[in-house]
Amino acid sequence: MTMRYIREPITRGRRQEMKNDIGQCNICQKGHTSTHVEVEAGIVVYVCPECIERANDNFIWLCMSCGKSYVRPKELVINRIKDHELKRAYMLCEDMLMIQGIDMCIACDPERILDYMETQYSTVEC
Repeated sequence: MTMRYIREPITRGRRQEMKNDIGQCNICQKGHTSTHVEVEAGIVVYVCPECIERANDNFIWLCMSCGKSYVRPKELVINRIKDHELKRAYMLCEDMLMIQGIDMCIACDPERILDYMETQYSTVEC
């Protein structure tokens, strides 16, 4: 049985035999694991047992553009959400182990995020 070590934060572009691969955890960037999921064709995310355990009490988001991860306590996130439908959705997921992939984050595209937030909070005049 051969093991291959993969160092890229998020492996893209090439399909590979992943049964024997060991990669660095995309969440903490510390642990190494063979536990992975192919989130899209050719995009592989590795998550170590410690980060899976952290998902019990935290919501975890992973930016699929730059690889940065965000870990926030579930209770804090739910209490800060103002949108009732979104709050309800997160409350339904409170007992789940969940790591969400996001398209972009404030670290990799701050201008685009700020533009989006401005459109969400701008007032409409008639």
